[in-house]
Amino acid sequence: MCVENCYFTTVKQAELRDGICYTIPMDLPLIAILGPTASGKTGYAINLARRINGEIICADSRTVYRGMDVGTAKPTKYEREIVLHWALDLVEPDQRFTLYDFQQYAYSKIAEIRGRGHVPMLVGGTGLYIDSVIYHYGLTKETEFDTARRGKLEQMSVAELVNHATSRQIELPKDTLNKRRLVRAIEQGGVNKKCTQLDDNTVVVGIETDMNKLSVRSRVRSEQMLADGLIDETKQLLAKYGAVEPLRRNAYGVVQKYLNGEITDTDELIDKMTTADRHLVKKQLTWWRSARRAGDIMWRTLDELNNQLRQFDELDGTELLTQIVSEYKKFQNNRATSEK
Repeated sequence: MCVENCYFTTVKQAELRDGICYTIPMDLPLIAILGPTASGKTGYAINLARRINGEIICADSRTVYRGMDVGTAKPTKYEREIVLHWALDLVEPDQRFTLYDFQQYAYSKIAEIRGRGHVPMLVGGTGLYIDSVIYHYGLTKETEFDTARRGKLEQMSVAELVNHATSRQIELPKDTLNKRRLVRAIEQGGVNKKCTQLDDNTVVVGIETDMNKLSVRSRVRSEQMLADGLIDETKQLLAKYGAVEPLRRNAYGVVQKYLNGEITDTDELIDKMTTADRHLVKKQLTWWRSARRAGDIMWRTLDELNNQLRQFDELDGTELLTQIVSEYKKFQNNRATSEK
């Protein structure tokens, strides 16, 4: 059922579940929940999804890889049983998976989830993945590019690539010292065009956490990863795939140093893993707090978000969803007013 002045004014049909008639909105919102590593976003998203009949699309550039389970803190088997999760275990660690691949996968899942009358939720810490979906990046399928041409471009220096692009009136990326982005811009005929405004039915919530608390949580997380078998998992992955790029990042990269003898004991290993997480968190926060996207993110602490769920414990899923969308609309209106 729907409360008075419900955000959803149009319904697709009535569905009978457990003897109760529910209305199904035609245009269910996309709820994006972002936050740095160890911020508690996964647990909160699962609790919210259970209340609003949501399904989670994981926006994490590492959890798309099969076998990389412990080191990426993938949702547990139990968590996946109580809430449907998507974008997990899509490719092998030695297979290429691009931003375009994720975006198109996410678009298809959002449509499927809405088609079931459920709420799509985009949850993760990879800012580029989230932005590509909510801002509709104009991406091109990279696998269609001429590999021979890419090889020639990659042999050029940064200065040569810039000259190559400017002589052909190809728009350059902001970071003209990043060779990979220069090559991609030339291949695509210019930088990707991005929409600067969210769709009206998108809600973006960021989990704000004190850096000291994050460090404590990160250390506990690292200790748990080792207890869950991270070292053995890393050995197995290296034996099967070699030191491929996804295994050189974050926890796996640090564990490789331990296996190579560069780190002498597990206490030092935990320290290094925690430090790597801290560096990652700083990069994540820098991305989200940039001028263009910062104004679209409604930052809340984990305590505030969990308290909201408890405060509205008596509301059904549709009512709670309406409350969340309404709060976000107020946030947007207040921001617009303050910018005048």
